[in-house]
Amino acid sequence: MPPNKLNILEQVDAQITQVFDPHIVADVNDAQVKVAKFGPQFDWHSHPSEDEAFFVLRGRVAIDFRDGTVELGQGEFLCVLRSMEHRPRALTPEPVVIMVEPAGTLNTGDADSALTVANPKYLQAEG
Repeated sequence: MPPNKLNILEQVDAQITQVFDPHIVADVNDAQVKVAKFGPQFDWHSHPSEDEAFFVLRGRVAIDFRDGTVELGQGEFLCVLRSMEHRPRALTPEPVVIMVEPAGTLNTGDADSALTVANPKYLQAEG
């Protein structure tokens, strides 16, 4: 039997009610594909041992760095290399972003805060 497909945008709208609440879409080898709605401001943080990739599915986001900002729109991609301090934020209401990172990577990296999600839920296929 072939694997089930997943309409990420439909399921994000149905299952994710909070911004910066990452859900796992899939485990791929030693990495995880996660999805989240972004809000107006996140914590400054870095991932000392992990690279982190961002792909915008809907809306616009900014990834702030201490020396500048990169804005991303729908269909745009950015890889943040390990140890680069950054802060993601929404530029439009609740944009949807896919993140790819090693399994177990905390969303707040080396910053422990109220936004830390230690055990993200899995995004569920419909039915």
